[in-house]
Amino acid sequence: MKLLTLASTLLLAVSLSAADTPKSVYDVPLKDIDGKDTSLKTYQGKVMLIVNVASKCGKTPQYKKLEALNQEFKKDGLAILGFPCNDFGGQEPGTNEQIKEFCSLKYKVTFPMFDKVAVKGPNKCELYQLLSGPTSPFPGDVKWNFGKFLVGKDGKILKRFEPGVEPDAPEVTSAIKEALAAK
Repeated sequence: MKLLTLASTLLLAVSLSAADTPKSVYDVPLKDIDGKDTSLKTYQGKVMLIVNVASKCGKTPQYKKLEALNQEFKKDGLAILGFPCNDFGGQEPGTNEQIKEFCSLKYKVTFPMFDKVAVKGPNKCELYQLLSGPTSPFPGDVKWNFGKFLVGKDGKILKRFEPGVEPDAPEVTSAIKEALAAK
């Protein structure tokens, strides 16, 4: 009887610790900009630059540089992923349809865009809980629109770039090249 109780306790402890283990970014359920269920599994084996974006921000022109990075490195395995966010000054008030139209007409964005998400506070989406939560190698709330997280081919978070760091800054492009070159 003691052995059975010990085995049950051990099994319960293992199950609880597995439940506490953070999910991979690939396992987080998401919606694309068109409202379709998706995840980041499509990008397994690619390097991802995940960016919280906004249409009415002083940093919105970063879309142009993000699209340039997309054009330069997508053939090498980079996926730039835009996550609209209205957490900072109400600078992304539009619907997904309006955001999609703005991005394609104004900045000719061709990289994937996703459903509007919260990146901070009590409603922070699961993806940003992984990217910036306590288990992240770069914990702490996203400070503003156009914060960037570089995720390696294996789904591990490699770098974090604050909103003021331009997408074409040497530290960003060198980190992307290094991540793309990694086996």
